[in-house]
Amino acid sequence: MGRIIALDYGKKRTGIAVTDPLQIIATGLTTVDTQTLFDFLKQYISTEVVEKIVIGDPLNLDGTETDSTAAVKHCIRRLKNTFPTIPIVTIDERYTSKIASKAMVEMGMKKKERQKKGIIDEVAATMMLQEYLGERG
Repeated sequence: MGRIIALDYGKKRTGIAVTDPLQIIATGLTTVDTQTLFDFLKQYISTEVVEKIVIGDPLNLDGTETDSTAAVKHCIRRLKNTFPTIPIVTIDERYTSKIASKAMVEMGMKKKERQKKGIIDEVAATMMLQEYLGERG
């Protein structure tokens, strides 16, 4: 069984989370500059077995597309071309950044740490992945 990797894709930064090899626990991995995302993924996938990629689908509260939707769709096309054997799954990412920020406060993370934008992206990716794991049972 391989890992599942989750991406909280953004125009500047992308938060990344992964499961353990048994796909039980989601853990934040890192945040990368979006420009280097594919270099990072190629390196990671060359050393780890990745069974699936989950990517956040940015939608407005009413279900319509956001200004980020086109960029995410482009990323998905590129993922499919670059990693044709790895299935790509989208998951609703509404509220994930807000929930991630709230969770960091509840965990007692200091304000200075919470202000590092990459942390929010990584936590949001982790929350999306945990949600995905919960939904599939």
